[in-house]
Amino acid sequence: MTKYQAEKISLVIPALNESQGIRRFLQALQEFRKNQCEIIVVDGGSSDNTCQIARPYCDKLLISPPGRAKQMNLGAKQASGSILLFLHADTVLPPQFFRLITQLMNKENKSWGRFNVRLSGADFLFRIIERLINMRSCLTGIATGDQAMFVKADVFEALGGFPEIALMEDIALSKKLKKNHSPICIRECVVTSSRRWEQYGIWRTIFLMWRLRLAYFMGKSPGELKKKYL
Repeated sequence: MTKYQAEKISLVIPALNESQGIRRFLQALQEFRKNQCEIIVVDGGSSDNTCQIARPYCDKLLISPPGRAKQMNLGAKQASGSILLFLHADTVLPPQFFRLITQLMNKENKSWGRFNVRLSGADFLFRIIERLINMRSCLTGIATGDQAMFVKADVFEALGGFPEIALMEDIALSKKLKKNHSPICIRECVVTSSRRWEQYGIWRTIFLMWRLRLAYFMGKSPGELKKKYL
């Protein structure tokens, strides 16, 4: 039997203290488990009851040292699907995600991609931010975790997975992946929570994100950047 099951997608979900929303989030994914998907939740040491809540709603519940990159790499090692989809616990997939990913991967003969993103907030500024995020991603070939990155499992394994750094692991992996080809940019949107933007202020969050990203490209260590992250 081969290690990876063809046309099966493994959803790898890093979690940390998500007890308030993890049940609702995972319940919404249950219908997809019948459609050649598996759900893997990787907890990074929650101090609440995230694990107890998540256990009935996932195929595998793993415990990892803290750090999103470490969590996602552990989940990928335990995955059986030929495609890995890395999903934040505050992001909602479009109902047709399975068909979109598998069909476009076959059609475009590419090994990775991401979705357009939509922020959950109603403020008009969020519509502008979404457009800029999606345009930037298409132009640069860089995807972020909020865009529900997906990649063929064998390619992910060959590249050594996510660099286990404190921040920007999604950008670091994108840079590796795009050396072969640009990502599949799926126009259908995932909806991700705007709570961080609303809590800390939209403009403040915008400037912080761009400052951190610029500092990373200028060579600042992810460990130092993590101290300034919201």
